[in-house]
Amino acid sequence: MQKYIKLNLFFLGISRKHHIFRAKKWDKNLEKISNKAVFTEQFEEIGFIKEIFGPISLPFISMKIASKTDFNPNDNLYAKMR
Repeated sequence: MQKYIKLNLFFLGISRKHHIFRAKKWDKNLEKISNKAVFTEQFEEIGFIKEIFGPISLPFISMKIASKTDFNPNDNLYAKMR
């Protein structure tokens, strides 16, 4: 069964080819989202989580967004878990 987890993120900006976000709320179990696909509310895949780094309590998240993908980084985003 596929499970989607809502990512509670704040968009900071773009660094080279990655979009950088900061977690607004973090649970240590969310470390499993690394390298997982990221989706919009319409369940359109837009990229994947490249790296989680920074403070353990509210880390930064780097996402590799598919080229020519048009999305609002301030919208709700979801990661797909297995």
